[in-house]
Amino acid sequence: MTLAPSITFQGQASIEGRQLFAPLTLCLDAGRWTCLLGGSGVGKTTVLRLMADLPTGADFDGSIVATDGLPVVDRVAYMAQDDLLMPWASVEKNITLGAQLRGQTVDVVRMERLITRCGLQDHRTKKPSELSGGQRQRVALARTLMEDKPIVLLDEPFSALDAQTRAAMQNMAAELLQGRTVMVVTHDPGEAARLGHAIQVMTPAGLTAVTPPTAAVPRAVDALETLTCQSQLLTLLMGQAA
Repeated sequence: MTLAPSITFQGQASIEGRQLFAPLTLCLDAGRWTCLLGGSGVGKTTVLRLMADLPTGADFDGSIVATDGLPVVDRVAYMAQDDLLMPWASVEKNITLGAQLRGQTVDVVRMERLITRCGLQDHRTKKPSELSGGQRQRVALARTLMEDKPIVLLDEPFSALDAQTRAAMQNMAAELLQGRTVMVVTHDPGEAARLGHAIQVMTPAGLTAVTPPTAAVPRAVDALETLTCQSQLLTLLMGQAA
């Protein structure tokens, strides 16, 4: 894996002449987690997909630049809101899909470790239709982690999980993605308070930075700093919705 760069996203987007989001500057620090929150429809997923060089349906006027000058897209692992699992493939084959498509040898040791860490040992030969929504999301997360990329873009990666499993997967992701440049789009203030080295709240008018807790990531769910940050974020989001 190459070293994770800092990334600067600058620009604005519109759809059929209607502004989706105003000019903004979003900086992702190298090797750190940036959490992006905001109401539905403000353009969070569009920002993420633009970084991954994926179709958005929006007209983008701006730039996405890594500090080392190398292309961003070649170093990205992306996890969409939908799990996008191949319906004909087993859990194992879905997790290793990237290597298979590239004609590369599958890192079996890494695959086995991720299957175990994601609690999928009893489901490895199952097809997606045989899995629950939470199990499918864990497969998609394992597939993203299997790529071992320096830039990781996650769109609501834990949203389908129950509270206990969500906390466990957050802990695992924080551990396995140490040193990566990670951006997480989330609607969950508690998640951002636990995971964000930087936290930004997005509106159609731009970004509002919220100071994260000082404790190391992942933070304890019951720590006062975590709860205070969570409350601050929820109040800010409720104010936008009012």
